[in-house]
Amino acid sequence: MPQSLAQMLVHLVFSTRHREAWLSDDVRDELHAYIGGIIKNQKGVLLRVGSVADHIHLLLVHPRTCAPAELVQEIKAGSSKWLKTRGSRFSDFHWQSGYGLFSISPSHRKALEIHIDHQAEHHRVNSFQDEYRRLLERYGLEFDERYLWD
Repeated sequence: MPQSLAQMLVHLVFSTRHREAWLSDDVRDELHAYIGGIIKNQKGVLLRVGSVADHIHLLLVHPRTCAPAELVQEIKAGSSKWLKTRGSRFSDFHWQSGYGLFSISPSHRKALEIHIDHQAEHHRVNSFQDEYRRLLERYGLEFDERYLWD
């Protein structure tokens, strides 16, 4: 077969360091667009993005030629550097060191898009920690609570 084709839908989730409320309403749209540009530059496609003050969810088509850890590093490093240019209030901004990356079946895409679109409502009653633990459990990932948060 002379052509290589792939479609990998992934759900990427990560928080601000110590889950601090850095992502204010006035920067979210620009941040989302900037992250979309990073993904596009890596030959991926951002399908959906949603965030609240302390974390972000991305649904994307993962690029065929880029390792997952490399893409996440590009997204987090690039967006962190960009955010620090938005004013002195962001000078100490950092993302958490870890992340969650989950493969998504095309049949589950719509439900995830709805979840991402309704982050603000969801987090009125659910903490990021509870949401993230449920994701890890749903995907059958074992974790040690001592090393889950920074």
